Amino acid sequence: VQLQESGPVLVKPSQTLALTCTVSGVSITTNFYYWTWIRQPPGKGLDWIGYIDYSGSTYYSPLVQSRTSISRDTSKNQFTLQLNSVTPEDTAVYYCARYDVANSVVDYWGQGTQVTVSS
Repeated sequence: VQLQESGPVLVKPSQTLALTCTVSGVSITTNFYYWTWIRQPPGKGLDWIGYIDYSGSTYYSPLVQSRTSISRDTSKNQFTLQLNSVTPEDTAVYYCARYDVANSVVDYWGQGTQVTVSS
């Protein structure tokens, strides 16, 4: 299983951050996995953003819920993060990952992509 993030590395304040995770080795519709976005701001710990599950249902962290959307394209085996109205506080390394529900563990990660919010 491999996950690979892609998207712009620099976003201006108030704009939308959009990242895509391309998954290989397993279908994102396979039971029972949550396809997850996680970020790590500089000098801080990991923040869970949200996920889209095998059925297409989504769940978001309350901290970003009002400006976050996660969607998927099953024909391309991809899932996408959109974070609206970004500020410099959204600067972070963004990771896509797979959460294995049966074992309650994040078992596969993308390599991460640095996104900087700056004018």
